[in-house]
Amino acid sequence: MKVLPFKIPKPESAALVYQVDLEHVFYDKLHQHEEIQLSYIVKGEGNLIVGDTINYYKSGDIIVIGSQLPHVFESDREHQKQSHMQTLFFTKNSFGKDFFNLEELTELHAFFKRAKHGFKITSKQTEFVSLFNSIEKATKLERFIILLQLLKLFSRAEHKSLSSFIYEKNFSIIEGERMRNVFDYTMTNYEKDITLETVANVANMTKMLFVSISKNIQIKLMALF
Repeated sequence: MKVLPFKIPKPESAALVYQVDLEHVFYDKLHQHEEIQLSYIVKGEGNLIVGDTINYYKSGDIIVIGSQLPHVFESDREHQKQSHMQTLFFTKNSFGKDFFNLEELTELHAFFKRAKHGFKITSKQTEFVSLFNSIEKATKLERFIILLQLLKLFSRAEHKSLSSFIYEKNFSIIEGERMRNVFDYTMTNYEKDITLETVANVANMTKMLFVSISKNIQIKLMALF
């Protein structure tokens, strides 16, 4: 499997999309999309891959996935009958190229900085849940106002980053296949000793090339901190 470019289904004129996922498992393909994703896990649990990191999600989690950040919700198929998630999708340019650059919205800049890595909320849970639960019956104008309230709350709440690396490009088919293969192998064999040679083979690369790419990633990570 590969990192799939994914288009969020929406009417042509829609700037903000509200989506409810009510399935046995969530969409289980590693994918990326232009839209920033704000999600409330009403029910469900499993592994959450975001960027270069494997996390865990559970009922009650409030999660933000940044634009073009590869991710997948690997639902636990054995311990749940149904998964339920509420999500808002939007881009930084949804309401105009300079909308979020307005002086009145300076307070929201912290949100967009955090979103690049993806993050999970660790405080103000009740306030977030209340806002998400009000979205379904809200008008389009009310949803826009709720979005601004959420972004304000996201900018102030305590959080935990989900990925240590920022992705600012679409992945090619080959890159996506390599990443997905390494993720799948690691998640299946994490209890075993995984050698450099094995991982390089899984990525269909020589050990020398794999080490070279890994060093480049480490340099980029160091530049972020």
